Amino acid sequence: MAENKNSQEKKPAKGPDKKANRRGAARLAAVQALYQMDIGGAGLNDIFAEFESHWLGNEVEGDKYLPAEAAFFRDVVSGVVRDQARLDPLIDEALSKGWPLKRIDAILRAVMRAGSYELEHRKDVPARVVVSEYVDVAHAFVEKDETGMVNAVLDQIARQFRADEFVRG
Repeated sequence: MAENKNSQEKKPAKGPDKKANRRGAARLAAVQALYQMDIGGAGLNDIFAEFESHWLGNEVEGDKYLPAEAAFFRDVVSGVVRDQARLDPLIDEALSKGWPLKRIDAILRAVMRAGSYELEHRKDVPARVVVSEYVDVAHAFVEKDETGMVNAVLDQIARQFRADEFVRG
């Protein structure tokens, strides 16, 4: 996996972002927070305090961060932490054989966990939108082939949690 450590820490997506909205910003921040928790062992309260006071909607290291929907950010991050023991086996099952979740880059684990959580619990957002949004988040950090993996995994999980949204009419 092509992983650039410097570009993965707290960097927003570059270029025109047609989905630059408060919820999209919350998704990006949630993935970054989950990544930091995974690699650095930060606790939930510390992550909330850091992101809400320093990252959400502020300029950091010359990059302007979009205002994020804080309640949505908190829901996704705390939900992933709460449900991770149940989400990880679902993601493992959706991954290609021979590539267990523990072998996947930390940033991609964060993307797939957040996307899986939202697919299961945020029925207010259409499944295809959730998958598309997290593929966009993945684009901020990894190469195209890796975003394809995110798309495939989240699509399988979406069909498990929301089969009714994929029935042809």
